[in-house]
Amino acid sequence: MRTKFLACLIGLGLAAPAQACTTALLLAIDVSNSIDAGEYRIQADGLAEALLDPEVREALVAGNVALSVMQWSGRGSQQITFPWEKMLSDADVIRWSEKARTMPRAFIMSDTAVGDMILSGIGHFREAPDCDRQVIDVSGDGTDNAGTDPQGARARAESAGITINALAIEGMGVSITTFFRRHVITRDGFVMTSRGHQSYAETLKRKIRREVSQIMF
Repeated sequence: MRTKFLACLIGLGLAAPAQACTTALLLAIDVSNSIDAGEYRIQADGLAEALLDPEVREALVAGNVALSVMQWSGRGSQQITFPWEKMLSDADVIRWSEKARTMPRAFIMSDTAVGDMILSGIGHFREAPDCDRQVIDVSGDGTDNAGTDPQGARARAESAGITINALAIEGMGVSITTFFRRHVITRDGFVMTSRGHQSYAETLKRKIRREVSQIMF
């Protein structure tokens, strides 16, 4: 029915109605001191590969999803690498994948301020397109050790109607998954776990697929 309706509009020389943006998705990437050069490269390549996943590409375009990328580390160290942009076509997603693969690292040798990242993300949504949902998708391999209390920042995100999901990159020692679950994600959010950086790309692909599938269906 919708296809016939659009075809009629085109036949009459009328523009099809603009599709609403379902979600503004901020991809927040950890570049703190615990991330070495090789691990940063795994994260950049992992994001590029996740965006090329056929299901992810289809859902991003179908949902007219707005994407932005933030690199974050210590207190006051948050940088918007890519500003907000709606994914209106397959070509848009492919171009973003190419940009992600070559994006330069924003910070080196810094601590880990998760709360500051959340507050910066909240502020960045003021510049986002008008979308039905706002989501921070944070990935990291360390617990908070500087800056604002992440639980207080999370409460502010919830008050603003922002969802926080997380990808925990687990190594030896402290459970990052538990930290994210208890202190970072919102009540409507979720955590997925990568067993080391080598499985990061596949985990991120499944995570974004889950997020945008919720949008699509």
